[in-house]
Amino acid sequence: MRRRPKILAALVAVALPITVTGVSSGGEHAATAATPGPASTAAAEAFRSAAAQYGVPESVLMAVSYAETRWDDHQGKSSTSGGFGPMHLTAVAAGTLVDRSTGQKLAKPDSLRTLYKASDLTGLDPVALRNDTAANIAGGAALLASYQRSLNLPVGAATSPASWYGAVSTYAGAADRTSASAFADDVYAILARGAARTTNTGQQLVMPPLKVTPDKSQLAKTALPAGRAAAAADAVQCPASLACESLPAPYESTGTTPGDYGNHDLANRPKTGKIDYIVIHDTEGGWQGTLNLVQDPNYVSWQYTMRSSDGHVWQHVNSKDVAWHAGNWYVNMHSVGIEHEGFAAQGATWYTEALYRNSAKLVRYLAQKNDIPLDRAHIIGHDQVPGTIPANVKGMHWDPGPYWDWERYFDLLGAPIYGHSVFPVKAGTIVTVKPGFADNMQVITNCSGAGTTCTPQGSNFVYLRQAPDDAAPLVKDLGLRPNGADSTTQVSDIGARAAAGSKYVVAERSGDWVAVWWLGAKAWFKSPAGAPDAFAKPGLVVKPKAGKTSVPVYGRAYPEQAAYPAGIPYQTVTPLQYSIGTGQAYPVGDADIETDYYRAVMFAGQPPTDHVQVLGKDRYYQIWFGHRMAYVRAADVDLKLAH
Repeated sequence: MRRRPKILAALVAVALPITVTGVSSGGEHAATAATPGPASTAAAEAFRSAAAQYGVPESVLMAVSYAETRWDDHQGKSSTSGGFGPMHLTAVAAGTLVDRSTGQKLAKPDSLRTLYKASDLTGLDPVALRNDTAANIAGGAALLASYQRSLNLPVGAATSPASWYGAVSTYAGAADRTSASAFADDVYAILARGAARTTNTGQQLVMPPLKVTPDKSQLAKTALPAGRAAAAADAVQCPASLACESLPAPYESTGTTPGDYGNHDLANRPKTGKIDYIVIHDTEGGWQGTLNLVQDPNYVSWQYTMRSSDGHVWQHVNSKDVAWHAGNWYVNMHSVGIEHEGFAAQGATWYTEALYRNSAKLVRYLAQKNDIPLDRAHIIGHDQVPGTIPANVKGMHWDPGPYWDWERYFDLLGAPIYGHSVFPVKAGTIVTVKPGFADNMQVITNCSGAGTTCTPQGSNFVYLRQAPDDAAPLVKDLGLRPNGADSTTQVSDIGARAAAGSKYVVAERSGDWVAVWWLGAKAWFKSPAGAPDAFAKPGLVVKPKAGKTSVPVYGRAYPEQAAYPAGIPYQTVTPLQYSIGTGQAYPVGDADIETDYYRAVMFAGQPPTDHVQVLGKDRYYQIWFGHRMAYVRAADVDLKLAH
């Protein structure tokens, strides 16, 4: 594979073998993996009781709940799709919807008001169904039983889980069979793997693995339409299970100024540039407004948009073409952008289980198709994209923000973030940050206005300090604060955050504290041996070549001047305001990147020197450097195996 150049394979081959136990290829933690102690009686008994009362196999009830919410009870608060409790019972206000394509007013479907149907079936008050876990689970069981009866299928807690595929598909509340079956397939995959976790309210639940072969023919018994037509399927690049829609972004002349056009560039990737990255964005707006923007030729573009409530996907730009989404032309040239409906400062309210699951399906599909490694050096947040020149660093984005659950996401990708050490965590080793998520509630400010403290919720990072002391100031980032001020806890300030999955080289260890090299200086975080936040593993690092006291870093890997043919201006490669000093080391994210520039500044059909990939001979490495990635010239550094 092109992703493991010979030098990387040869060096890593000498490292110890790595075995990760208890995680299936599909990414869910199996019940055999780090299984918690005995299940807390309240939630476990609620599932047992509801299954028996309404005649649903307990395993099916638990798996449906896990697929909807991972058994979490949001304590009376709804999801963005109006769902409550561990069974995600929906209670969207009565009224009408407006079809975005025809303008026709439509009655809101029953799938958006399942809480009230559950109330009718159980006799329980809607308030109890929203706020009480046991009532909510009972409501979900009653709904499943009613769907089973509507298909003229047998009901009973002792019935085979295999015979509930149609009812589970109906529970999805999907608009078509393709989406409904995708949900049901997820549920049965969870059944086969089993699951074990502690919920947000401290309930420990265990569901043993149960392999069954569901009767998928039941899907035909439902009233759902077949799904998108084959012609529509040909227009999108998605796994078939996602039922993606095509909503093309315009490639057209804007007419405002001669030569102006929008909102992306035609290309022929990978021939005109490899696709190395998938960039995870959030929209900072609702899905309809986002879809309106991507259809505006005067606006920017991205390849896909995903809806929060159900993970529905629209594709706007073909992956062979270059969308304008990352704020860095080199990254645009080599990436696919996925916008996720949501607001970074609100986090979990928008980042739903359906969004994570479907996004992971799409990313797995794209990664396999384009030979992209499933790691945090290639599946990146918008907040990891570097500025191209010093003046651009401060204005770079920070989404998807501190509340995007990278650990959960990579579990779903089937590529879990490292969770144990192969080597001792000591000076010179590479560590991967993994702080946990649900119980990692860092102090964050300004989510709802200046001077406010954000409502506590799980977060994906650890803070970095200037000394091994909880009271020490946060580290500095000269790109974000050229005046030398310390970083802050503000929600948009990523200057002192080491996020889950990111890698660093240990500079020093002092008791429970670990110092890593960060933006040219030492940065400290606490990682006690009994509850570590970072784990050591083998890998490659770059160090300044002998005799060099300072090595520049770059925000792009453009070719040397001699590579440019006549008619294509040389694109200056300007160092950023950071550097690598003597004795420092930084992990390599990719040792096999293209040094290139894709020239596309005119509308298609213009001069023949346009829409050309300029390839250079000057080699670069992608490295982990602070919160963002960066590039270094191979001629400036030595590539070594970390020790």
